[in-house]
This record gives sequence, C-alpha cells and structure tokens, in this order.
Amino acid sequence: MKLELDTQQYEKQQSIFVNHMVTEIMVKLREAGLEGLTLENTTAKIAFIMASSIDNTANIEADGVEVSPFLMFQTDEDQLIHCGENSNTYSYVTGALKRLFES
Repeated sequence: MKLELDTQQYEKQQSIFVNHMVTEIMVKLREAGLEGLTLENTTAKIAFIMASSIDNTANIEADGVEVSPFLMFQTDEDQLIHCGENSNTYSYVTGALKRLFES
C-alpha cells in the first residue's frame, strides 16, 4: 500500500468524514427520541468529544497503555493519504452542525 502526503485531498476527505459523522450522530439521537435544542446540544457534545479523540487530543489511556490515533484516508485500492500530522476534525464540527441545524 502506498502512503502519500496530500493535504488538499486530505482536507476534502476530512470534511466529508466529519459531516457524515455528525449527521449519523444526529440521526441516531433523533431515533432515540431527542428533538429540538436537546437534539442539537447533545449532537454537538458527542461530535466534539469524538473529534477530540480522533485528533489525538483526548489523552486516551487504559491499563497503562496510551492510544494515539492517526487518521488517514484510503483514496484508491492501494493508496492512503495523510496530512503529515494529527487530524483536525474538531475544526470541522461547527460547520457540520450549522449545516444540519441552521438549514
């Protein structure tokens, strides 16, 4: 598998990923009966904590083992792209929430 540094493509993929993640969180919470401001606030809280974990800013540790996620995207059957550092999915959450709840 080929590993390629491609920040432009990575940012596009990351944006799509975050929008999907936030939408799925909202759908599942709505299915569970949440609505209105409770739905919006709970979606935001879950999305931000998930993004923090993905971006490796959550200090994940269990039984003395530290976990450091590093997000990559598969763009072809044999190609992975990365941005050369930790992801910044957290920065896309607000835009995704606005698209869902302000439309």
